[in-house]
Amino acid sequence: MPLQIDTLSRFFDHGFDDVIDVRSPAEFAEDHVPGAISLPVLDNEERARVGTIYKQQSRFGARKIGAALVIRNIARHLETELADRPAPWRPMVYCWRGGQRSGTFTWLLREVGWRAEQVDGGYRSYRRLVAGMLHDTPLPFRAVVLSGMTCTAKTVLLAELAREGMQVLDLEGLARHRGSVFGGQAEPQPAQKMFESRIAAALCQLDPDRPVVVEAESSKIGDCLVPPRLWDRMCQAPRVEIRAPLEERSAFFLDAYADLVADPDGFCATLEKLVKLQGHERVEAWQAQVRQGHVRQVAAGLMRDHYDPRYARSEARHGNSPAETLELASLTPAALRAAAPGLAPAIARAD
Repeated sequence: MPLQIDTLSRFFDHGFDDVIDVRSPAEFAEDHVPGAISLPVLDNEERARVGTIYKQQSRFGARKIGAALVIRNIARHLETELADRPAPWRPMVYCWRGGQRSGTFTWLLREVGWRAEQVDGGYRSYRRLVAGMLHDTPLPFRAVVLSGMTCTAKTVLLAELAREGMQVLDLEGLARHRGSVFGGQAEPQPAQKMFESRIAAALCQLDPDRPVVVEAESSKIGDCLVPPRLWDRMCQAPRVEIRAPLEERSAFFLDAYADLVADPDGFCATLEKLVKLQGHERVEAWQAQVRQGHVRQVAAGLMRDHYDPRYARSEARHGNSPAETLELASLTPAALRAAAPGLAPAIARAD
């Protein structure tokens, strides 16, 4: 009988030795249960081929060719990725909807002697639970938002708070993006569904009776949208604002965006995206400074003329006023480590 899983906590705290996703690599890349390993029974081309035969020729022909491909691929997995699994190994297996792909894989693993279990409803059951948590029902968590102008080291402070034992949710880390036009990273962003899976997995590890600290973000981080129920919670949350002098923030920019500093051509290309907002003259002046190596001056100009006015307008438009503020004279690593113990009580008071 297939394994019934009716909560996200059971998906994440499953107790199995491995979770195996037997869907195609393209399906796995879009989203999967965090921690699952990809052992497809049909690759992308094979899945498309079987689907075409099913639609254009016959169901029987598709099943016959599909069975040969599936058995061949499972055999390869047994001889490679699974060759070192011991006799007591106990995997959990899922496909798109708990059908033939995972059923066949589970059956063969059991024939070997392993204690494999097939997930009833497959990935669709899992995705339904993620969507229910992040799209449909209010989250059972209290949030405190860490806000502040660009380059006030909010992400670094989140990590320091985590080391102090506080609960944090690092959305920029989960989205693989720093949350601005300059925020792209070498690693590509996850698909939207995978982003939501990462959020759900992180939230399921937290205690709903304690506050969760999250950095102030727009509703979109790069190409990833903050899920609606989380966005609601963030909009309603009290804020603790970080303030620091412009000269400290511009110095912090050099470390936070070290990849841009090391790539003047890439930096100039990204600056081009601001022409509509800042005009050709200002952007070209910034680009000239970048090519001359005056990156800190560019950082200061970006904050003074672009980011800070936008932040001020947003605060005025939404009538936001912080519950607590923390003034930092320095944003060096040592200063940020020293600031975290003082920030924690401010968050507790805001909560």
